[in-house]
Amino acid sequence: MLARQRQAIILEEARRTGAVRVSDLVERLGVSDMTVRRDLDVLASRGLVEKVYGGATSVASHSTDEPGFEAKSVRQLEHKQAIAAIAARLVRPGTAIGISAGTTTWTFARALDTIPGLTIVTNSIRVADVLRDSSQPDRTVVLTGGVRTPSDALVGPIAAQSLRSLHLDLVFLGVHGMADGPGFTTPNLTESETDRALVEAGRRLVVLADHTKWGTVGISTIAELAEASVVVSDDELPDDARRILSEHVGELMIAPATRHSGAGE
Repeated sequence: MLARQRQAIILEEARRTGAVRVSDLVERLGVSDMTVRRDLDVLASRGLVEKVYGGATSVASHSTDEPGFEAKSVRQLEHKQAIAAIAARLVRPGTAIGISAGTTTWTFARALDTIPGLTIVTNSIRVADVLRDSSQPDRTVVLTGGVRTPSDALVGPIAAQSLRSLHLDLVFLGVHGMADGPGFTTPNLTESETDRALVEAGRRLVVLADHTKWGTVGISTIAELAEASVVVSDDELPDDARRILSEHVGELMIAPATRHSGAGE
């Protein structure tokens, strides 16, 4: 069994029960004590579990928790880059697209540099900064107004009103969480209203979300799962998530992430 497969099993168990013990994992996975401890170290370094004596606990996540942009930008970086590369293939020259705020969409914006003739609407200061430095001279970037959030999004009535008058070919949405029932969610109520206006402005919705977003639920729903034409995630997305998303969304695209050396222990 590959390291990433073991780690996915450990994380799923920690989230299901709230805690895992090294001794139990050794027996279940059929590996050594040291191997399990190294897997826990990897998960802890990603902020997915908290190590305790003899095992680890699931990291508590509240529906209104919202880390800042810098904190989120280093999480799951390889997965975000893989997702961005796949999602960029959906963009055709000369189209009008919307991009929401977030570190995954910021990574996606960096993958658009070779596509000419785009008109891009965003409520993200960070995304706009990336797009402004593009080598494409025929690119138009529209930044909404609004109130700035910890994730450097511009939200509120001004942002929502400007988005409601637009008609976009594709909208690329980053989310705080996704789950069966709540759908795609955010911990920020005002950002939810703005994101909904952005979703409504697009003919097709593409959600960009790495595997850690599955099962996370923010306080406010942006869109139902069925509203997404495409969801782009990574190859560590659990099987149950793949099944549920495949039943609800138009298309589920899985991006293979680059592995660190030694990850296949």
